[in-house]
Amino acid sequence: MNIKKIISTCLFALILCAPLAQADIYELRTYTAHEGRLDDLLARFENHTLDIFERNGIRSIAYWVPQDGELSENTLIYIIAHPDRESATANWDAFIIDPDWLQAREESRENGALVKEIVSVFMEATPWSHMP
Repeated sequence: MNIKKIISTCLFALILCAPLAQADIYELRTYTAHEGRLDDLLARFENHTLDIFERNGIRSIAYWVPQDGELSENTLIYIIAHPDRESATANWDAFIIDPDWLQAREESRENGALVKEIVSVFMEATPWSHMP
């Protein structure tokens, strides 16, 4: 399965599951973990990152791990929401200096970095994607 198909599937799921009226800007993020580190990355999100996101104004929509091929071994895909691009910048600025994030990040990297690459795409919903 190629990345375009995964992204299309993720966006379709977002349309079906998320209340689109709550945010004007969505951010699709794809993380590629270093070999053997995906489980550690997922644990960091589950145990730390989600709460820290919420505290810093970043609204989680959904998180996915691909089912097929190499991507299933090293990829996390998720969508978050912000009211606008300015808020997104402010939210990320607050997140990256949050003491709990700095501690969780440091502790999770004791055996080396978890993430090899991050791709971020900001998106806005088209008029026909809104739920009735």
